[in-house]
Amino acid sequence: MEKQSEKYKMQTFIEINLKKDLNKALAELGFIKPTPIQAKTIPILMDSDRDMIGSAQTGTGKTAAFGIPIIESCKPSGKTQALVLCPTRELAVQVAEEIGALQGNKGLKIETVYGGTDIDKHAKLLDKGVDLIVGTPGRVIDMSKRGHIHLSEIGIFCLDEADRMLDMGFFPDVLWVVEKMTNRRQTMLFSATFPQEVLDASIEFTKDPFHVM
Repeated sequence: MEKQSEKYKMQTFIEINLKKDLNKALAELGFIKPTPIQAKTIPILMDSDRDMIGSAQTGTGKTAAFGIPIIESCKPSGKTQALVLCPTRELAVQVAEEIGALQGNKGLKIETVYGGTDIDKHAKLLDKGVDLIVGTPGRVIDMSKRGHIHLSEIGIFCLDEADRMLDMGFFPDVLWVVEKMTNRRQTMLFSATFPQEVLDASIEFTKDPFHVM
């Protein structure tokens, strides 16, 4: 596991070569100076497809830390390119809304999928074409088994709040999803804490990750 290098730290968002739409959106949202987790992770994720394990407390900007590189990597094509798994419906909605605000006018279609809502409605929305999915493990598995999410075609995977996933007993579901993502090129784990069980499990689906505290 490699520690993040000092050379990757950035002082302002202008330092990284973001596309015009994203630069404008960040400026309008008042994003000028990155938080510590953003300063350490975004340059690495923008510079390569290396896997990432990022640890920072809630409220320190973790969503933008993985959301900005995901936005930069995806194109408005109607084909799902990235999947973010969250432990709860509330967090999935929050993450999707923040990524939607960060992308500005890029035009990525972002869809949330979670339990407790009409499964047929989710199916119809997914079948229309989605660039980025933010969801909870159970509903993502349901949609995959029904043929509405094609996990094998998705290249970027992000697990948000990994410690809560473990506490809530979702890790078997997470591993099921990961195993189906056979063409995954980049994996990101973000969490407030990393219990040993999470670190042990991460070995199963990350390769030579950067570790950022």
